[in-house]
Formats: sequence, structure tokens, C-alpha cells
Amino acid sequence: RQIGAFERAHGGVVFLDEIGELPLELQPQLLGVLERKRFRRIGGQEEVDVDVDVIAATNRDLRADVNNRTFRLDLYYRVAVVVLRLPPLRERREDIALLAEHFIREAGHDGDLEEVVPRDMMDALCDHHWPGNVRELRNWVDATIAMGEATSLESPLTSPLDTSDERTLDMHYKDARRVVLEEFELRYVT
Repeated sequence: RQIGAFERAHGGVVFLDEIGELPLELQPQLLGVLERKRFRRIGGQEEVDVDVDVIAATNRDLRADVNNRTFRLDLYYRVAVVVLRLPPLRERREDIALLAEHFIREAGHDGDLEEVVPRDMMDALCDHHWPGNVRELRNWVDATIAMGEATSLESPLTSPLDTSDERTLDMHYKDARRVVLEEFELRYVT
């Protein structure tokens, strides 16, 4: 018998992270649990009552997903009872130093913050666009602590490729992909 998240959270709170990524075919099951406050374990015969409060998070625009028919309207109304919008990290630069220090302390460093993040690096952190939001900052802190020095702020997904190269935009996808990969492989091997 496996005790799942809803059953473990009975009488408390269940946190559904990235609810916008839930595939459309699984959304009816979640909706059923939220509406009926009961579920049946996989392979089970009996329904289990559950009383939980739900907190859900997403970086997606669920209203747009509802309009695009990739998120159920009835599930949206079930989870969007109270909506709190937290601006992305790039819009709250004043939080960067506080979050960096929190992640550094959480990693066990109890010395001066500037030992890990010198002032010029903190300025660079505040100037960074943070496409990966707070998770990207946490990963950067973890990498910096693991390496023993401040690591690059370039995204590993974009740094090897020059996405500003507009000559490939006029090509067919396969041709553009081949050109970009050949250039990347040449730079990587070099």
C-alpha cells in the first residue's frame, strides 16, 4: 500500500508545484479529488476521504492555457480561489541579495556574504535578467559554493550558441539546426 501526497496531507496542506504542467488527461483526476474530497488508491477498491487545503504554483498563464484548451476551466476555478501574483526576480532586484544570502546560509556557509559573492559579483547578479527566476539564483549559489568561486551567469542552455545570428532565421529549420550544431561542435571541440 502506497500512501500518496493527498493522503499524507490529510488535515493539512498539499502543495502542487507547477500545476500548469499537469497533462490534460490527468486533470480530471485532480479535479475529482478536489471536488469530492475523496480518491481511490491505485489498485484499491475503497475510496479514501481526504481533507486538505491546496496551494498550487505555476509560472504559466493558466487563463491563457484555459483559452488554448490545455488547462481545464473547471480545474482552474478550483485552484484559483485566491490568486497571488509574485513578480519574476528580474522585477524585484532588491530581493536578490537577500535570497542569495538565504541560499548561502542554507548551504551551510556562516561567514561573510562577500566571501562567496564579492560586491562586483553582487552587482552583476542584480543586473542579470534571471530567465530561470529564483531557481536559477539558487542553482547559481549552489554551483558557486561547489566550485569555491563565483560561476558564470550565462545560461548553460544559451551560452554555447549565438542566438542573435539572424542568418539562420531565413533557413528551413533542419538547415538552420545543422548550421548551428556544426558551429557549436567546432567551438566545443576547439
